[in-house]
Amino acid sequence: MALVRHFINGQDAGEPTRTGIIYNPATGAAQHDLILGSVADVEQAIAAAKAALPAWRRTSLVKRSDVFFRLRHLLKERTPELAAIVTSEHGKVLSDAAGEISRGLENVEFASGLTHLLKGEHSEQVSTGVDVHSVKQPVGVVGCITPFNFPVMVPLWMIASAIACGNTVVLKPSEKDPSAAIFLAKLFQEAGLPDGVLNVVHGDKVAVDTIIDSPDVAAVSFVGSTPIAKAIYKRAAENGKRVQALGGAKNHMVVMPDADIPGAADAAISAAYGSAGERCMAVSVLVAVGDVADELVEAVRSRMGGLVIGDGTDSASEMGPLITREHRDKVASYVTGAAAEGGTVVVDGTLQTFDNDGFFVGVSLIDNVTTDMKVYTDEIFGPVLAVVRVENYDEAVALINSNQFGNGVAIFTRDGATARQFEFDIEVGMVGVNVPIPVPAGVYSFGGWKDSLFGDAHIYGPDSVKFYTRNKVITSRWPKPSESQINLGFPSNH
Repeated sequence: MALVRHFINGQDAGEPTRTGIIYNPATGAAQHDLILGSVADVEQAIAAAKAALPAWRRTSLVKRSDVFFRLRHLLKERTPELAAIVTSEHGKVLSDAAGEISRGLENVEFASGLTHLLKGEHSEQVSTGVDVHSVKQPVGVVGCITPFNFPVMVPLWMIASAIACGNTVVLKPSEKDPSAAIFLAKLFQEAGLPDGVLNVVHGDKVAVDTIIDSPDVAAVSFVGSTPIAKAIYKRAAENGKRVQALGGAKNHMVVMPDADIPGAADAAISAAYGSAGERCMAVSVLVAVGDVADELVEAVRSRMGGLVIGDGTDSASEMGPLITREHRDKVASYVTGAAAEGGTVVVDGTLQTFDNDGFFVGVSLIDNVTTDMKVYTDEIFGPVLAVVRVENYDEAVALINSNQFGNGVAIFTRDGATARQFEFDIEVGMVGVNVPIPVPAGVYSFGGWKDSLFGDAHIYGPDSVKFYTRNKVITSRWPKPSESQINLGFPSNH
């Protein structure tokens, strides 16, 4: 099998002292060996990033911007090739992989405007003969640790902003589907990015711990599960680093009695089962308000049988496999456990059979779910949709606001006043009105509240510029020699 290596200082690197296996989720077959980085490997990548930092920081904003314009062209041109890599290692269907690349491109386009984004401020004559101005400067070497479910989009959300702001990067992608990160790094190189500015190291906890403990890493960006996000935030912050750590989610979709039920059912199917539910913004709880529940559940159920589940390379497939056999089995356990806890299993996807040894599971729908059931409390990260029935709007809001997560939420209604009140009342970071997956456009920023985010900065967009830069304020005065005098009083502006 081919060996996937690190990419350090512009070239493939690393020896296979420790290795892992990259599987094809659609077949269950091993397809690549992967070097699992040692402490020395990661330190080599950090050293390369540190060495490249002074020159990249000095590079003019116009030249930096040119890299991103060329990168945008290359990504568009090579989307089919990159999508095929994603599908082969993650399993999502090709159209979904191409969509992921498109969303990552939004932040590349945002970063292309860095000459505007990095503008400071200037105030003239704040005191007699005194001017004040501010500048945005890079934080230094940045460690980016990304998840398996979006092997292109999430890295681009991080590294495009970090590099545009003048930082250098060590990227640690998921060891389950790492080849897309190498492809991206080489596209950056082809676009003119100097060697050492972007480095990719593979691995497990050894690589992560080395990044967050290194005194040469100034900031850490992470996306993953809440327990890991919380641990990384704590450890990296204790090491004096700037940290943004995005965690898990339990996203609700509220359907009001006045909603368009067929439209809401279509949206629920799309948001719950797209990418096999392996999205931090997937809808996993359908909140049926009032007397809408029976009609809504039936509308969803009737649509589920028509979904085509299969190899992501097959154009007929609408949903692919899960990422690993172990994760597939864990997802299935929630469905079998729901009935024991008192839920009504309307559609049991674990009963569906497939022709090969891929990591497939069918889509499931569970009604009459209560907040003490594991199918409600846990982030399942699979194609399982739970239905919670509530009496009214206030009960729906209370349900969502009491949940530990606050990533995304949606409401389906035809009433503008209800929608506006929901926007005001709900304690969640991203809200959709008749939009089931409210991922913001690239000119905004992505991130939740509560246990869905640790740190102050959201990812990509304007918040990313704040996270990857430090403000420096300069106060200047150019007096004539005759005007100089000793004054021990506290400086005042007058």
